[in-house]
Amino acid sequence: MGSALKKLPKKSGTFLSELVPFTNALFRERIREQFAALCYRVRADSGRFEVLLVTSRDSGRWIIPKGWPMAGKKPHEVAAIEAFEEAGVRGKAKKKPLGYFTYLKTLDNGQRVPCCVQVHLLNVKESCDVFREKGQRLTEWVSCVEAARRVREPELKGLFLSMQRVVFS
Repeated sequence: MGSALKKLPKKSGTFLSELVPFTNALFRERIREQFAALCYRVRADSGRFEVLLVTSRDSGRWIIPKGWPMAGKKPHEVAAIEAFEEAGVRGKAKKKPLGYFTYLKTLDNGQRVPCCVQVHLLNVKESCDVFREKGQRLTEWVSCVEAARRVREPELKGLFLSMQRVVFS
């Protein structure tokens, strides 16, 4: 990787200001691909539409379940697997992506690399008490507006704010 992808301080300002040093890398270097599940439910008791947020293991920021491509798995299948491993939820993931967002992934070696995340809606039908990353993350069901307020990535904020219209259309 090029020198533009060096480690930055953890708290360097807004998300967009953090992207500035990576401008060249975003256009010239390989952007890694990930697949995510934007998990939602309609509560039976109140009819309230909610989305699921999880915290990242490293920084504790609010995100959605996501992961790297898996051999032999389609993107929506990877999204469903990640939703179960990270949040203990199962459901039907849509094959067609809802959209995409970009972010800077901090690798184990401290290097930060640009990632493009393909997001699939996942209609949650079951929550499990035992799952791979239980105890490593917090999970919380919130409104789309609250989810947009909590996440850092502008494109992900936009997906939250538009998704309720997409789900019910």
